[in-house]
Amino acid sequence: MFLKELSLKGYRNYETADVAFSEKINVFLGENAQGKTNMMESIYVLAMARSHRTANDKELIGWDQDFAKITGKVETDKTTYPLEIVLSKKGKKAKLNHLEQKKLSAYIGHLNIILFAPEDLALVKGSPSVRRKFLDMEMGQMSAIYLYHLVEYQKILKQRNAYLKQNRKNGKLDKTYVAILNEQLAAEGAEVLTGRFSFVKRLEKWARPIHSEISQGKEELTLEYASSVTLSSEKKKEQVITDLLEQYKQNERREYEQGTTLSGPHRDDVRFYVNGKNVQTYGSQGQQRTTALSVKLAEIELMKEMTGEYPVLLLDDVLSELDDDRQTHLLKSIQDKVQTFLTTTSLDGVKKELLHDPRIFTVHNGQIEMESE
Repeated sequence: MFLKELSLKGYRNYETADVAFSEKINVFLGENAQGKTNMMESIYVLAMARSHRTANDKELIGWDQDFAKITGKVETDKTTYPLEIVLSKKGKKAKLNHLEQKKLSAYIGHLNIILFAPEDLALVKGSPSVRRKFLDMEMGQMSAIYLYHLVEYQKILKQRNAYLKQNRKNGKLDKTYVAILNEQLAAEGAEVLTGRFSFVKRLEKWARPIHSEISQGKEELTLEYASSVTLSSEKKKEQVITDLLEQYKQNERREYEQGTTLSGPHRDDVRFYVNGKNVQTYGSQGQQRTTALSVKLAEIELMKEMTGEYPVLLLDDVLSELDDDRQTHLLKSIQDKVQTFLTTTSLDGVKKELLHDPRIFTVHNGQIEMESE
C-alpha cells in the first residue's frame, strides 16, 4: 500500500499544495515552523480522519479559510482509489471512491499508517492512557470489527457514567436500568478485551526478535496486557462477560459514591519487560527507546500479517532522537519495503547510504517543492 498523490487546500499554512510521491522514501526538508509536520499531519488526517496533534478540527483550517480539504490517491496490490477529507466549521466529511461515508469507521483502514514521532518514545514511559490510545488507534485501522465494538463500548460507558454521576446527586438509582447498562457494557467490553489481548500477543511475537537484534542478543522483550480481568488465549468471551459483571457488582458501592465506572478496558494498560524487569519503572532511557522502536517496527510486520498490505510509515523528526545504532536498524528494517515519509531540518545526521533513491521535498513557508534529481 502506498500514497501516490496528495492535494491540500486551505490546510493549516498551505493555501494549496499538489504532490506526487515516491513508493519508497520521501523526505520533507526544511527549517522548523515551515510546514513539514503540517504536511505529515495531513497524511495522518487523510488516513485516520483526525489529527494526532489536536482534538479540535477547526485548528486544521487555514487562517481566513472557510474549509480545509485533503485528497489523496492510494494504491494497493489490487486496486487504486481516492480518499478525501473536508473539514469545515460545520464538521467533517469523509469520502472513499467519491462516496461520502456516513460512519468514519467505514472510512478508516483504507490508508493504513504508522506514525513514529519523538513523543512516541513516551509509549513506554508515558501514562496508561497513552498505551490504550496506541492500541485503539492501531487496532482500529486493522479491524473494522474491533473499531465497531470500541465505539459501542465508549458510547455505553459514557451513558453509564453520566447516569451514575447524575444519581449520585439526587440519591436515586434504578437498579434495573443499571443492570441493563451493565449487560451491554460487559458484552462490548469483552470484545474489546479479547481483541486487545490477542493483538498484544501477536505484537510481542514480532517485537521480541527485533528487540533481541537491536540489543545484540543481550535483552529479551516481553509484553503483557494488564487488565482487571484475567485473560488467556483459552478463555471464552462468555467468561470474560461474567467476570466483568462480577466486578461491576463488587464495585457497586464505590462506583455509586464516585459516579464513575472503576473497571474495564478503559482502565487497562500494557506493560513491557526487558529480561523480566518492568521497563517503565526500571529500564534505562536506552532500553525504553529500544522497546518503543521494537514495538513500532513490530507493528509494521503485524499490520502486513493482518491486512495483507504493508502500511505507510511516517517518521516525524524521529531520526534525530535515535543514536546511530537504532537509526541504522530502523532504516535497514524499512528499506525498499515500506513507503516512508520523513521530516528533518537537515540530512547531515542521517545515514544517507541507507536512504535508497529518496525523493526530497523542500518546505518553506507553506510551499513545497521537489528537489531536482
